[in-house]
Amino acid sequence: MQVQIVTGDITLLRVDALVNAANSELRGGGGVDGAIHKAAGPELLSACSQLGGCPTGSAKLTPGYRLAADYVIHAVGPVYTNGYSGEADLLQAAYRSATELVLQKQFSSVAYSAISTGIYGYPVLEASKIAVETVCGRLQRTEVEVIFSAFNERVAAALGDSLRVWQRAAER
Repeated sequence: MQVQIVTGDITLLRVDALVNAANSELRGGGGVDGAIHKAAGPELLSACSQLGGCPTGSAKLTPGYRLAADYVIHAVGPVYTNGYSGEADLLQAAYRSATELVLQKQFSSVAYSAISTGIYGYPVLEASKIAVETVCGRLQRTEVEVIFSAFNERVAAALGDSLRVWQRAAER
C-alpha cells in the first residue's frame, strides 16, 4: 500500500475510484458530494436514483461518468451529535464498506474524501483517526494506492498526524 495526503479538488484525481461523502438518499448535496455530482454530470444522479438510497455506515458503487475517476463509491457517514450515539462505529463502517468495494473490484487506486467532517459536523481529529486506522488497517498488505483527499489544510494536517501515528504503531 502506498499512501498520500493531498489537499484540493478530489474530482480532478485520476484514480480507479473516488470515495464520496454521500447522503443516504444519494442525491448529491453540498460540499464534496455536490462537487462530485456536478463534475460527474447528470448521469451520476440518474444512476444513484436507481440504487434505492444507502444506509448510514454503508457504501454503493456507480460509474464516474465525466470524472477523471472511473468509479464513485458513495459512502454514507453519520451526522455527528455528541460522540455517544454510535457515530464512531458508523463512520468506521462507512470506511470499511467503501474499502471492501475497493477490494472486491480489485481497484489499484482510490481517493477517500473526509467522510462526515463537513456539514455532518464530525470532529476532524477523531474522524481522521478513524479513516486512517480503518483504511490503512485493511489495505496495508495490498498494492493499492491510497489517497486521502482533504478539502483544506486543517483536514490535511489532521490526516497527516493520524497517518504518522498509525505508521509508528504498524512498525511495532
